[in-house]
Amino acid sequence: MNLKILLPSEILLEQVITKVVAEGWNGSFCLLEHHIDYTAALVPGIMSYTIADGGEELIAVSEGTLVKYGSDVLVSVRNAVRGPELSKLKQIVDETFQSLDEREKTARAAAAKLEADIIRRFVELRDRG
Repeated sequence: MNLKILLPSEILLEQVITKVVAEGWNGSFCLLEHHIDYTAALVPGIMSYTIADGGEELIAVSEGTLVKYGSDVLVSVRNAVRGPELSKLKQIVDETFQSLDEREKTARAAAAKLEADIIRRFVELRDRG
């Protein structure tokens, strides 16, 4: 199978695999080469996949969608982080998502300031007119 993990800004991974295990809203599932075509809404968690030589790799994903069509498995998520082993992956996720949370807070504060400025200007225009 061909696994492709898509983020909004880049293709994170393109890999030939033999198996993928992920978690959807209705529980964990495993897809193999001859599995029927399948679509799932993913929940945040750890996705694993087995590469052709038998090695297993891990990736932490946020909410997203997985589509298996023929021999292609497409995963589209907002954020994903690759890690060599579970303990290292947890550390990488903590660091990555902490910085994302800080950027998100900054962006939300800027948006709130813009909204407040727009409302203030509308009130000023109303009072003048």
